[in-house]
Amino acid sequence: MKSLKRLGIGLIILVALIAIGLMVWEPLSIDDPAPPPEGSYEARIVRDEFGVPHIFGKTDADVAYGVAYAHSEDDFSTLQEVTAMTRGRMATLNGSESAPIDYIAALLDVRGTVTRKYDGLPADVRALLDGYASGLNAYAVDHPEEVKLDKLFPVNGQDIAAGFVLRSPFFFGINNPIEALVQNKELPREGGPRLSGEPAKKSIHPLSPDKMIEYKATTPVGPDPDENGSNAFAISPDHSPEGKTRLISNSHQPLRGNVAWYELVVHSDEGWDFAGANFPGSPFPFLGHNKYLGWTNTVNRPDLVDIYKLTLNDKKDAYRFDGKWKRLEKKRVWLKIKFGPFVIPYPQIAYRSIHGPVIMNDSGAYALRYAGIDELDMLTQYYRINKAKNFNEWQAAMAGQGVPATNFIYADAQGNIGLYYNAMFPDRPEGYDWRTVLPGDSSKSLWQKILPFTRVPALVNPASGYVMNANNTPYIAAGPGDELNPDNFSPLLGVEDDQTNRSRRAIILLEKANDDGMITDAELWTIKYDTGYEKAGYAKDWLDRIAALDLKGSAKLLKAQQLLGQWDWNLDGKGAADALALMVLRPANKSHYNRGKMPDPRQILEETVDHLKQYFGKIDPPMMDVLRMRQGTVDLPVDGGNDTIRASTLWDVEDDGRLSVRHGDSFIMFIEWTKDGKVHSRSIQPFGAATTRPDSPHYTDQMQLFVDKKLKPVWFDPKDLEKHKTSDKVVRSKR
Repeated sequence: MKSLKRLGIGLIILVALIAIGLMVWEPLSIDDPAPPPEGSYEARIVRDEFGVPHIFGKTDADVAYGVAYAHSEDDFSTLQEVTAMTRGRMATLNGSESAPIDYIAALLDVRGTVTRKYDGLPADVRALLDGYASGLNAYAVDHPEEVKLDKLFPVNGQDIAAGFVLRSPFFFGINNPIEALVQNKELPREGGPRLSGEPAKKSIHPLSPDKMIEYKATTPVGPDPDENGSNAFAISPDHSPEGKTRLISNSHQPLRGNVAWYELVVHSDEGWDFAGANFPGSPFPFLGHNKYLGWTNTVNRPDLVDIYKLTLNDKKDAYRFDGKWKRLEKKRVWLKIKFGPFVIPYPQIAYRSIHGPVIMNDSGAYALRYAGIDELDMLTQYYRINKAKNFNEWQAAMAGQGVPATNFIYADAQGNIGLYYNAMFPDRPEGYDWRTVLPGDSSKSLWQKILPFTRVPALVNPASGYVMNANNTPYIAAGPGDELNPDNFSPLLGVEDDQTNRSRRAIILLEKANDDGMITDAELWTIKYDTGYEKAGYAKDWLDRIAALDLKGSAKLLKAQQLLGQWDWNLDGKGAADALALMVLRPANKSHYNRGKMPDPRQILEETVDHLKQYFGKIDPPMMDVLRMRQGTVDLPVDGGNDTIRASTLWDVEDDGRLSVRHGDSFIMFIEWTKDGKVHSRSIQPFGAATTRPDSPHYTDQMQLFVDKKLKPVWFDPKDLEKHKTSDKVVRSKR
């Protein structure tokens, strides 16, 4: 008995020691991060009536310092998540659900890319990144009670650059093949459906579900992989009654989190003047306008990821390449995962071949090679287009090809408009089916370069007088007779041929408005806020399948079928069938967008009917009672759907059964250059400038305007801002 008692006491002591060790292990194991180079910064932050920060500085680096400080005032919580993500410590901050992000950062060798490429960035770009990092550090020092993780600060410019390296490939779908290889799914391809190839078998990847951590495709790294979105329109002055150039930026992003838009205006004595929006962790806006020009973005989906199957030796430590055995790089990664009060070190292995990162499963070893691999030039490109003063300078900056993928819709004071299907297209050799798994044992199938910017599909100043994109093929952009010819572009580019309801609807409405050669502001406004569906494409096919169901044995489903048959194809919230149509169309759009198999229409109809009956007592409640914009104590109705131009794309089902929109119309900006070349703009956010500060007056102050389809002015001219400022402060740092 005594011996058992001693053993029990010993076990208790051992468990206690382990617990103490686990609690202190992570902080002690983190090296102190290197701070930015010595320097001093000073920025003036002026806020307008809606809390939008206008940042002024002598140098661009001063402004970047102010951008970080102002954003921290509004959303330091999200900025810390982004910082933890770039440092491989998301799981330490948020627990096991974030562990895959940390592993992917190691798998993609994010830090290795930064180490190899950072010093090669232009000096002014590095200065900008250091200024931004210093602004984050200054806020952390000034507000230590808000810091959520030990030794997260200080950060430096390399930490900021790492965030770009990690997030960029998610915008063109790197998550899809990773998920497929890890979760035993058939491998998808972004340029279209897989033509052939080997299906993945049971996964033995270290992040598989039977290994404690479940890989999830929907990670807060890039856009929502289910239904990315955005609309963009540019109208030439020849098609405006007032002779003005117009640009509408209508991005669809998550309304919260690290890829939610943050509005800002910047001014520096070095000539950086820009109004627009960025993501947390960026020193510059990604879209908007300066005095001379502007652009916006929509997600495109070219085939920019290639998958190679490696031939391994018996020891699985080498792969065959050009007739020789080449060592498979292997690196142990310690994921630091928070469990309650503890932080547990969890070992993983990151593999790499000459092709790129490698994932192991029971079928073998698969390497991924993707656009922008081991590159940092996206930082330079975005900074340069921010400061471009004319079309030629903007195009020259774009030709630097740093941004791996995304459409750019452009307009300027001179009346130029254009659509650029921007992508870093791999220079793929002929003779391979690039939509299948490729042989990894020969250099002949391994591309090394990208094609020049001149090969990017671009439509500039079409006769129609407009360009548009709604996440559809670039071959539908300006109306019949004015489109790019797909025969002029190699199939090796992997350009998608998909259409969305939004693209079908936009072209029809633009052509109708442009019938007399002029598109008025009122017509353009109506198009932007349109909530209709075209009776074409996947939507019609899907509703036809529901209409064809034999539902005589179910009175409730038969009634729902009949109600949908009377639907007016418009999610304006006025029709009796709108709520039902809203909910049954979403799964169809998701499958269509992901090029997947359509779900069972009877099952979807039944689930929708049961939900509406359970929470609303009937199948035809007013849609505006069902679909809501919610933030804090503000709860407002909103219209639109998941593939309407007025986009309410994704939602969370709340405890009361209502659908709280979390993705869709986010930052909206209407920009115009008048005949005299002066720029004017208006904008709106779904909630407000301070989305994680419930005590802020700008937590919900734009919501009513947003649901009412109204915009607020952007005080781009500092003289105008002086009449509308509500706060004015100087922040400075000196070390």
